[in-house]
Amino acid sequence: MPRPEIPILYQDSHLLALHKPAGLLVHRNAHAGREPFLLQLLRDQLGQRVFPVHRLDRPTSGLMIMALSGTEAGILARQFAAQAVVKTYVAVIRGFAPQNGVIDAPLRSESGKEQPAQTEFTRLGTAEIHIPVGRYASARFSLVRVRPLSGRTHQIRRHFAHIRHPLIGDVLRGDGRQNRFFREHFGLSRLLLASTELRFEHPATRENLCLYCPPARELQNLFDLLNWNILA
Repeated sequence: MPRPEIPILYQDSHLLALHKPAGLLVHRNAHAGREPFLLQLLRDQLGQRVFPVHRLDRPTSGLMIMALSGTEAGILARQFAAQAVVKTYVAVIRGFAPQNGVIDAPLRSESGKEQPAQTEFTRLGTAEIHIPVGRYASARFSLVRVRPLSGRTHQIRRHFAHIRHPLIGDVLRGDGRQNRFFREHFGLSRLLLASTELRFEHPATRENLCLYCPPARELQNLFDLLNWNILA
């Protein structure tokens, strides 16, 4: 069975940017079995080793950057750790979100320690579909642009669940009825979260880079259907 080719969006002699598909692990882990993972696919596709400097969860699609040497990986990883990288996502959430806001709520680490966390968001569009979902006569959703101001595990999903606007497709914290609605009416069974933009300092030239990744086709089809514009 042929392995998928990873779309490369930008590449120079120091780093590359790619579009990670939803459902693909970045690293091999104990639960992966023999399924392919991103680092392996990239190594085979490019014929060279690549170095991860940040993460995207398995169900999230979109923009990632990789370094092409250990030195550049260290420089970029320190930028991410210092929150010097501006990360932008788009997400579809349950309900009508406020026009904009900052979710400021600490999140517990795996060790149980509370850590400060902030997520900034702007509502880009809303949709009301007159089909009963649960106890309501219609289903309401929002498209939001999201910028996490800290880097906690599953921060975006946890923060929007905290304000009772869970992400569509979040099987752990989301609304099962809404998730089923999207599977049955739109054919979407994935998490509706995508990384679309990264702004950071180039590790070698020190120039400011702004890299963009359009949403995956299945997401863009949904946005077109609902007359949503992520560039608003």
